[in-house]
Amino acid sequence: MGLAENLKVLAALEDSDELLLLSLCKEEKGNFPGIEVEKLTNEQCRSFFRFDKDDIEILRRALRIPEKVVCSNRTTARGIDGLCMVLRRLAYPCRLEDLEYIFGRSKTELSLIINEVLDYIHDNHCHLLSDFNMSWLSQECLERFAGAVFDRDGPLDSCWGFIDGTVRPICRPQENQRLVFNGHKRSHALKFQSIVTPNGIISNLFGPIEGRRHDAGMLRESDILAQMRVHMTTPQGRIFCIYGDPAYPVTDGYIIAPFRGGVISRNQMIFNKRMSAVRICVEWAFGKVLSLFAFLDYKKNLKLYLQPVGKYYKVAVLLTNCHTCLYGSETGIFFDVSPPTLEEYLLG
Repeated sequence: MGLAENLKVLAALEDSDELLLLSLCKEEKGNFPGIEVEKLTNEQCRSFFRFDKDDIEILRRALRIPEKVVCSNRTTARGIDGLCMVLRRLAYPCRLEDLEYIFGRSKTELSLIINEVLDYIHDNHCHLLSDFNMSWLSQECLERFAGAVFDRDGPLDSCWGFIDGTVRPICRPQENQRLVFNGHKRSHALKFQSIVTPNGIISNLFGPIEGRRHDAGMLRESDILAQMRVHMTTPQGRIFCIYGDPAYPVTDGYIIAPFRGGVISRNQMIFNKRMSAVRICVEWAFGKVLSLFAFLDYKKNLKLYLQPVGKYYKVAVLLTNCHTCLYGSETGIFFDVSPPTLEEYLLG
């Protein structure tokens, strides 16, 4: 059975069976030279790398990953192969030795190449997750986002996005366990703060910070309010706001939260219910990241101080946004708002 046929079998198997088959195939690893992306079917590429066959090369070029990746010890790989290694590493909670069979590389080489490409993507593109001065966040786009939220029965006519924190469990670290322990989730974890826009893009990501921290504290540390005062106010004085859950304070019109307290009026209850119905898109966005990149949902693989755990999540969010640019999202369909093109998104 050839490599393409083996991959097709792998793609059809359940998770536990895939790991078993990979471990069984390791004895025969020498018979396989490793993947040649050009020889895979579109279905295989989607299953293993989360992107269509032709779009993997388009993604490499858009990310400006060099055609030849050179690691610190002079290990080299084609850029498209390095990207595929990163995509496969994030797509499934497997070990590096499991990837040896697929890519025909030793786990040492795989580690070097994957980290090289991860660093390249992070260092060259993750500023897109922290900067509001983007063409796809222009005043015209904010107007469109706010209109889409209002058209879905949101009572606010100036809400351009939704803010929330997410807790990402990690393996219990050997040091500073109390700092990263999240009492609500009863797990050691890192936290991130995200803003999701109606086009399905996670437009802002702050973190990681220690799992014990509160969402309101994360908001203060992120300093997004300073950016919003600059970029989310029109010359006429109109303020575009984001909406969060009750953990967030109402702040100068830029952040709106549900009415809370022991007694609220009927109109306030209706407001909360209507905004809750549109705010659900935040959970869809978080879910898409983990659906595409299940490695991040397996905490035994995420070892603080031994791996760049925060970098994994940030790069995965960026790649999820790239996926949304190419194929759309549940959020975009819900609000009937198209994402930017891949090139528009990565150019900022």
